[in-house]
Amino acid sequence: MARALIAAWAATYIALVSSFGVGGGSGVGIGVNWGTMMSHPMHPATVAAMLHSNGIAKVKLFDADPWTVAALAGSAVEAMLAIPNDQLARVAASYDHARQWVKHNVSNHDHDGGVRIKYVAVGNEPLLKSYNGSFTTTIFPALKNIQRALDEAGVGRRIKATVPLNADVYNSPADDPVPSSGNFRSDIRPLMVDIVRFLNSSGAPFTVNIYPFLSLYQNPNFPVEFAFFDGGGKPVYDNGVEYTNVFDANFDTLVWSLQKAGVPDLKVIVGEVGWPTDGDKNANVKLAKKFFDGLLKKIARKEGTPLRPGDMEVYIFALIDENQKSVQPGNFERHWGIFTYDGKPKFPMDLTGEGRDKILVGAAGVKYLPSQWCVLNEDASNRYKNVPASVNYACSNADCTPLGYGSSCNGLSKKGNISYAFNMYFQMMDQDVRACDFGGLAKITTENASQGGCLFPIQILSAGERTASGAGSFRILLAVVMVSVVVFV
Repeated sequence: MARALIAAWAATYIALVSSFGVGGGSGVGIGVNWGTMMSHPMHPATVAAMLHSNGIAKVKLFDADPWTVAALAGSAVEAMLAIPNDQLARVAASYDHARQWVKHNVSNHDHDGGVRIKYVAVGNEPLLKSYNGSFTTTIFPALKNIQRALDEAGVGRRIKATVPLNADVYNSPADDPVPSSGNFRSDIRPLMVDIVRFLNSSGAPFTVNIYPFLSLYQNPNFPVEFAFFDGGGKPVYDNGVEYTNVFDANFDTLVWSLQKAGVPDLKVIVGEVGWPTDGDKNANVKLAKKFFDGLLKKIARKEGTPLRPGDMEVYIFALIDENQKSVQPGNFERHWGIFTYDGKPKFPMDLTGEGRDKILVGAAGVKYLPSQWCVLNEDASNRYKNVPASVNYACSNADCTPLGYGSSCNGLSKKGNISYAFNMYFQMMDQDVRACDFGGLAKITTENASQGGCLFPIQILSAGERTASGAGSFRILLAVVMVSVVVFV
């Protein structure tokens, strides 16, 4: 049954691609990250067609879900599949598990007319400081087992195992913050030396995630212009080398770290780089466009960095907004997409980097829930004392990050905030009437509730909606019961 469904959706993809025609744009080899941490994902075939029609040549995934991977079959898109962190221990502990993973997730797709797999990402930023060493004993054995399994399967020469790592695996000392003083973090330095030397010997690249936005977010004194590529800020000099932006400085800090680890020529690809459009005062469309304009022109001109001039392999983060990502790093986490949750382009951009802005091709055939919203019932004023608990519950189960300081819906009135929270929960629960009650505090309206530049979205029909309607109804019923308890406690 599962194979039949996958085959059916692969056929749907081919039909959609044909409807767009060939050569809908040229992304000069630019890649994107396709994450799926959303309550109502678009159909994989729809997303795959978006990649094709915008000329996007590479895609980086965060797992190897067969439904998603199969949607890339028959296309020219190169794929990076991934092994999530919670599977590292299993793959590290047993080579047989690694071999089976490669068989099911690589070999099954790697054939004529199949998927063009280029990399396997072993983990996702597994050595982040915030993980407190959770994966330090498993990441290297897992990497070695996967590459061995790829070699045994006869594909190891063209499909390489790599490890996407956050830029926090290397740093420069506070008293000498220049690239040439950089090195791998002291607590993981021996491990990193082992990893990069293994990558070098296997012909695999080092994959690094660099976020200039975070430099600005985490340090209120960070020079704003240094986060962009316009050269408007004060440059930093390092032994005669001039740095006009933090991306180049960060990248070359890695280059120095690799040199000190004995692999000065190891290829580096940028696995994630982008700018969010909501959830923070510096996360908006204007700054995102400014960032991408500079980045894409840089890639097109083959500038590279001072220590690594020339071509760069880069994956934009991200393709689509994900409303179920953790907001622990910040509310902006759910707004990295260059497309909205329903596949609409957020701003004009030119993926070729030639400066000819255009509106990207959005998702075709997206189906929405009915045009109705859940808002505050102002006739229930005698129950307003229950509002805080109801809003807290709604926002703990739906995405209210646009309400935060400096965000797109920050200017709403108190009643507007309440209605926004209620509506987001209502949409999350597929507009079930029971999800717009909150003890009589809410009501359904067919009048567009959007106000003051703040969009009150209508949710799309999820790709899995038809097959999960029964489970969804049970989830809604359970959630509504819980809301009633919260409201009346």
